[in-house]
Amino acid sequence: MSRLHQSRIADFQEVLGEPTVALTKLRELCFSGIPFDGGLRCLCWKILLNYLPLEKALWSSLLKKQRDLYSQFLKEMIIQPGIAKANLGVSREDVTLEDHPLNPNPDSRWNTYFKDNEVLLQIDKDVRRLYPDMAFFQRPTDYPCLLILDPQNEFETLRRRVEQTTLKSQTVARNRSGVTNVSSPLKTTPSSLSEYEVLPNGCEAHWEVVERILFIYAKLNPGIAYVQGMNEIVGPLYYTFATDPNSEWKEHAEADTFFCFTNLMSEIRDNFIKSLDDSQCGITYKMEKVYSTLKEKDVELYLKLQEQNIKPQFFAFRWLTLLLSQEFLLPDVIRIWDSLFADDKRFDFLLLVCCAMLTLIRDQLLEGDFTLNMRLLQDYPISDVHLILKKAKELQDSK
Repeated sequence: MSRLHQSRIADFQEVLGEPTVALTKLRELCFSGIPFDGGLRCLCWKILLNYLPLEKALWSSLLKKQRDLYSQFLKEMIIQPGIAKANLGVSREDVTLEDHPLNPNPDSRWNTYFKDNEVLLQIDKDVRRLYPDMAFFQRPTDYPCLLILDPQNEFETLRRRVEQTTLKSQTVARNRSGVTNVSSPLKTTPSSLSEYEVLPNGCEAHWEVVERILFIYAKLNPGIAYVQGMNEIVGPLYYTFATDPNSEWKEHAEADTFFCFTNLMSEIRDNFIKSLDDSQCGITYKMEKVYSTLKEKDVELYLKLQEQNIKPQFFAFRWLTLLLSQEFLLPDVIRIWDSLFADDKRFDFLLLVCCAMLTLIRDQLLEGDFTLNMRLLQDYPISDVHLILKKAKELQDSK
């Protein structure tokens, strides 16, 4: 370990060792990248995302409260609906009087269950594809959720719920096409499910944890529910917390990720809401801002993109909405996020990072035609994020 690296770790430990963390100092340190050692990044992110307060004395009671609350969510939103189903055959009169799958009443628990399944299938499709170049999300977690995987109770997991829903819809689809002989739905696993090895009972993969986090978020935030791309925001957060070298934090990665994700979404959720696209807080405004900043910093490049009619929504929409999580490899995304979370104006720095990305390939863009330039922007060629962040910092200082 280099001397410089050691002294950086010492700087972090000093700031985090105080009874009240000095936020401005912490932000400055984090902006230049947080060492992974000793779980420093996990801790700093939790502070920067307003999950942990600055007074250290409050940490343990807050964490206990939030983690208990999360268990409550699991019981109410994941276990309860499954139980409603499991009890179905047990007490006949209870079912008929109160609620049954064909009950047309919009408040029917079943109605909600089926509606939720639509959201769940979309989440499921997206989380199974998280970072396909890394085995991490397919691997079993060290801390499977005992509440749900309790062998005593056989609660329905989300994975099983998806499998049942997919099988049902397959059977129905075949029936509707007039085929009378429907093969046993159990024998035909949908291709998307059979691609992955099924973990033995009592185990669950990391992607299943991410699925639960997103499902609970969607249930608690019906106004926005789940929008594709949220999986790309929760992925790096969960990965960071679930690989925390400190095992007593790592054990609670799911609950901690959920609350940090919720806090982060409260800042960027407007990007995901279509109806706000053109308002001051919406994504169109931010995309235009990337271009107006570029115009200030490099008018020649700005005019070239204008002339080729390359609109910011062709590339900046994804860059901004997903906080660049799709443009770089996961370790690099995490490094960029150190700076983004540390930015006290929040995502102003992100606009400068986008500008830096454009100016770093200006020569290619100035020479290229529309097709070539679109390819450059859709599949960004520079992988050195330190270079990009350095350039963004220069742009920031040159104001």
